[in-house]
Amino acid sequence: MILIVVKWTVLPESAPRWPELTREFTEATRAEDGCLFFEWSRSVDDERVYTLVEAFRDDAAGAAHVGSDHFRTAVGWMGDHVERTPEIINVTVDQDGWGEMGEVTPTRR
Repeated sequence: MILIVVKWTVLPESAPRWPELTREFTEATRAEDGCLFFEWSRSVDDERVYTLVEAFRDDAAGAAHVGSDHFRTAVGWMGDHVERTPEIINVTVDQDGWGEMGEVTPTRR
């Protein structure tokens, strides 16, 4: 699995609308055959910062994503809404998705 984490610092005027601005791109990516997950989160410390956690089945799925029309369209307009170049972590891991964290289990059921 290819695991990618991207930290986006969005312009103050674009930050409240970021989920709406990225909705079409997000939905199209989630519909890709090789997409395992594609999830946005907003920082509790800085409302301009969004983190995207995404995973693709393998290198071919990652290449298909980057080669897709919706990816090219999104990167074409995203630069108009960011304060700085997004920061990225991109690794290949021997896993097929989320696993359970062993150190914490629910005490209320």
